[in-house]
Amino acid sequence: MGITNSSAKEDFILVGFSDQPHLEKILFVVVLVSYLLTLVGNTFIILVSSIDPKLKTPMYFFLSHLSLVDICFTTSVVPQLLWNLRGPAKTITLLGCVVQLYVALAMGSAECVLLVVMAFDRYAAVCKPLHYATVMNPRVCRVLTGIVWLCGIGNCLIQSTVTLQLPRCGQRRIYNFFCEVPSMIKLACVDIHANEVQVFVASLVLLILPLLLILMSYGLIVRAVVRIKSAQAWHKVLGTCGSHLSVVFIFYGTALVIYGQPNSSFAHTHGKFISLFYTVVTPTLNPLIYTLRNKDVKGALGRLFHRDKGS
Repeated sequence: MGITNSSAKEDFILVGFSDQPHLEKILFVVVLVSYLLTLVGNTFIILVSSIDPKLKTPMYFFLSHLSLVDICFTTSVVPQLLWNLRGPAKTITLLGCVVQLYVALAMGSAECVLLVVMAFDRYAAVCKPLHYATVMNPRVCRVLTGIVWLCGIGNCLIQSTVTLQLPRCGQRRIYNFFCEVPSMIKLACVDIHANEVQVFVASLVLLILPLLLILMSYGLIVRAVVRIKSAQAWHKVLGTCGSHLSVVFIFYGTALVIYGQPNSSFAHTHGKFISLFYTVVTPTLNPLIYTLRNKDVKGALGRLFHRDKGS
């Protein structure tokens, strides 16, 4: 009994949407459907990219890693969210919170860097078409994805470890639906100014800098296409880059609100809804954006079904 009581005292309470109980049943259905679509859509992209020989290109290699990141990211958050939405219990164990904190931050950080790598790939494809196969050879692609995962793991090890070491003086109520750094540091019973500066610096490195690099890549792409002065070239660029740009604006737009101003009243009041968007909705939209706007993926899907019917 003593051990049970002791472990219960270490559990965190995820306040989440409990202050709006009329929304919980609706959110349960929306989150469940979104999660299932995320799993199906991203798994489909991974499978098709690995099976179809016409998709054995750097773009789809990186896209399959993006899908893997999205699956891991949502799976670290959504099952616990669904459990908390279905009943009055809003707790998460200390171990569950630690795992959620590390995995979600690692995947979010990895996605920031991966989107830059994908922008560089699009730049090489449009601006260096004759040297594309040399520039983006398989070894370079593997090295770039290795850097992506190292950045994600490195950032989460630093930020999450520092956050968990803050004294909480028994405070257990997290005003969010999952354990993330901006919400966790608010539990500290000491001055957290240094931690907020750390979050801000990390945001500069992993959000602002990557976004600037992506915009720079697309600036060079636009300049190259303008020189060609061809409507067909513009159409091709929109076809190859439009999906990636859509994902970039959705992901960075929501993440910047949370991590760019962690102590603002807006982030504190509306943060959980914005967090819901980038943890649940964005991973669902990514495969939809890439499949609905992409002729190669549609063609691969057609070949896959045609092969199944033929067999």
